[in-house]
Amino acid sequence: MADSERKIAEEVSGVSELAKELQDSASTMISKSTHEEQSIRQRAIALGANIRKLHSSIASAVQNGVIDRKDAEKLDEELYRAKCLLNDGDVASFLPIKQHGGFLRMFLGPICVRANKKDVQLKVKEEYNSYRDRTAFMFLLFPSALLLLRAYVWNGCLPTLPVQLYQAWLLFLYTSLALRENILRVNGSDIRAWWIYHHYCAMVMALVSLTWEIKGQPDCSQKQRGVQLFLQWAIMQGVAMLLQNRYQRQRLYTRIALGKAKRMDVVWGETAGVDGQLWLLCPILFILQGFEAYVGLLLLKTAMVGVVSEWQVIVCGILLVLMAVGNFANTVQTLITKSRFKAKMKKSKSKQELEGSPKDSRS
Repeated sequence: MADSERKIAEEVSGVSELAKELQDSASTMISKSTHEEQSIRQRAIALGANIRKLHSSIASAVQNGVIDRKDAEKLDEELYRAKCLLNDGDVASFLPIKQHGGFLRMFLGPICVRANKKDVQLKVKEEYNSYRDRTAFMFLLFPSALLLLRAYVWNGCLPTLPVQLYQAWLLFLYTSLALRENILRVNGSDIRAWWIYHHYCAMVMALVSLTWEIKGQPDCSQKQRGVQLFLQWAIMQGVAMLLQNRYQRQRLYTRIALGKAKRMDVVWGETAGVDGQLWLLCPILFILQGFEAYVGLLLLKTAMVGVVSEWQVIVCGILLVLMAVGNFANTVQTLITKSRFKAKMKKSKSKQELEGSPKDSRS
């Protein structure tokens, strides 16, 4: 009995010693890795500052005539590839973390949402893209069902509960999109700030519309005119989301492969891949933005003439006009940037062809 007790005590003592040794080994490894991480982080920060300094030096040299513009473009392209390796490669996980916005802190608290591994960051982006695909179908089906039921089941008058359920879903949708987009920005995605602010405005509008009393009979069609137009706009928005998700995703992958976009970038409604997509998507986007402004102005008009005079109507009208103007301005800005880039590429290609023609003639 004493031998068994002594044997168990020795085993417990051995396990305790092993646990202490393992703890010491883990502490040493963590301390070593922390030191190496700090060293890589300092080198990455210094390299980023050096890249920015070289960009400025090249621009100054071109202005002073020290470097030919053609040579400067080649140097800029090489610097851009180095910047992509720094910001989009494994080194990016060692760069300083972007400050979390107040929106993330409000919902998640002071926690870090930056993924250290690149494959985890890409999974976050893919989940965001999949979420947009799923919600695009819902964005199209939900208002379509409400309008069809209104026409064939509800005798031309929308009941309150289904409309408020739809508005609650919109609040959930825009909040979840804004959360995902803020997390993507922290992880290096180049989402324009306006599109996140757009979802903030849409969140406020959905929240306000939840308190908006849906008027019924008599004269239901006139009282619910704004709601009907908003549902029609939502259908158009769903179609635009499906088109852009379908036609632009592959183009984004091509741009990433060519080094013209980062792996964490996402497709957005104001972008377009090739000329055929420009002809298809831009008219839809401009019509959508115009119709959004029209619905907002109509809501303001109904409030002014006293048909529906609640404060919610005025707030929703102002937000719709604001979002329409912001969307239009960002779309035009993107198209101008794209046209300048294409003109620059065309000019560069023409120069290469002119320089190559004498060599071809000599051969």
